[in-house]
Amino acid sequence: MGNASSMLTQYDIEEVQEHCNHAFSQHEIVSLYQRFCQLDRNGGGFISADEFLSVPEFAVNPLSQRLLRMLDVLNFKDFVAFLSAFSSRASMQQKIEFIFKVYDSDCNGKVSFNDILDVLRDLAGIFISEQQKQEVLTHALEEAGYTKDSLLTLADFTKILGDSCLKMEVEVPVD
Repeated sequence: MGNASSMLTQYDIEEVQEHCNHAFSQHEIVSLYQRFCQLDRNGGGFISADEFLSVPEFAVNPLSQRLLRMLDVLNFKDFVAFLSAFSSRASMQQKIEFIFKVYDSDCNGKVSFNDILDVLRDLAGIFISEQQKQEVLTHALEEAGYTKDSLLTLADFTKILGDSCLKMEVEVPVD
């Protein structure tokens, strides 16, 4: 699995499945490996941020730069683990943990009002005024029982989003 041009063995597939909590079937992992090899232009067994940005759906995502901060370079196992939060088989907790990491840009285990506001800025851009963004966020936090000064932990995110129906899935085409 070290060299991108090598083929996956059954052991490799099972190891990757275990690493991503069985979020993908064996066929999906093989398909993801083929895509990984396409993205790994130099064949070194790793995908850089620039190579990841060559995926059009990722490049146009308003959160792509924030997501790239979560990554450095990805080997195949890490690539699949990163994508596993978007699997239909991922648990709600796995999805919430991923979202929390997106918001926790300084990786301190806490999300502040400004952290959430930064994501809201990325998502809404110029279509909503700064004042409106702050008002919406303040209201949303208050409805959830928090204030602008609250520092939200993963447990808080789980409490807030736990009953949500998070629809963050990608389909992995299988030959």
